[in-house]
Amino acid sequence: MVRIGYTMMTEQAGPRELVSHVVAAERAGFDFSVISDHSFPWLDSQGHAPYAWSVLGAAAQATSRIPLMTFVTCPTFRYHPAVIAQKAATMQLLCEGRFRLGLGSGENLNEHIVGTGWPAAHVRLEMLEEAVGLIRELFDGRYVSHHGTYFDVENAKIWDLPPTPPPIGIAVSGERSCEVAGRLADVLVAVDPDESLLRAFVAHGGGGKPSVGQLPVCYDPDRATAVDRAHAQFRWSLGGWEVNAELPGPAGFARATAHTRPEDVAEAIPCGDDVQAFVEAVRAYVDAGFTEVALVQIGGDRQQPFLDWAETKLLPGLRDL
Repeated sequence: MVRIGYTMMTEQAGPRELVSHVVAAERAGFDFSVISDHSFPWLDSQGHAPYAWSVLGAAAQATSRIPLMTFVTCPTFRYHPAVIAQKAATMQLLCEGRFRLGLGSGENLNEHIVGTGWPAAHVRLEMLEEAVGLIRELFDGRYVSHHGTYFDVENAKIWDLPPTPPPIGIAVSGERSCEVAGRLADVLVAVDPDESLLRAFVAHGGGGKPSVGQLPVCYDPDRATAVDRAHAQFRWSLGGWEVNAELPGPAGFARATAHTRPEDVAEAIPCGDDVQAFVEAVRAYVDAGFTEVALVQIGGDRQQPFLDWAETKLLPGLRDL
């Protein structure tokens, strides 16, 4: 049975609201939760970008059952991998084993703020690979010194380690990232129901490992309202990650999506309150082989109505998958 997750979308709600949302998601019966880790929203209309790791710490204390996961953190620009290792170990202790560390090669939208430039995709993947190796070394509890191609670590050690380190997920979008994930990840992370990504992951050592997809949805009793909200806040998602990883700010996403129509968004994102339409969108991930799917309800002020509907209507429908 596919596991259904809930997304704390930091781009569309403030920190206290995000914590209350995940508490409600746990109560509604979601199997796990993920959180985005951004310094900017994609569009000004989303309007938020609180610090994900503070939200995670609060969520760990406010919940008792639901697993938490970064979806995803970039451990190469804003954050040094040694800092990520310490943060993830602390989260695993706070969660009492409920935390997974999702990692990715990053987006210019968020990483540009430290002013180090934005290298080519193959360089970003090389940086990610080196960072994952460092994080795993630090999870072993030893003193670590490392002078590599991209990172330096001098006599580092994590003093508060959980009994079991958090599993590491790696986001993939093509053959090269699948090769890295197959070798180094415990979990595959993706945002498209692309069966070829899972095949490549398995071919490079990912067989038997879980895979987490993510699906934006827009619940509203009035479908037209849902379509308008999805268009206003989530039309950026139609660009694909090859484009989305490169744009430097909300103004760029606004220009890139200036000609995206509401009907284009409605074709890609289930909108309204037709349970079967939502189920079929999730089914695409299940048919591709994903073991978990995290839903993103669009609209920061529309989470509780979505969670109430999900508890009584959507989750029972998805359990049939």
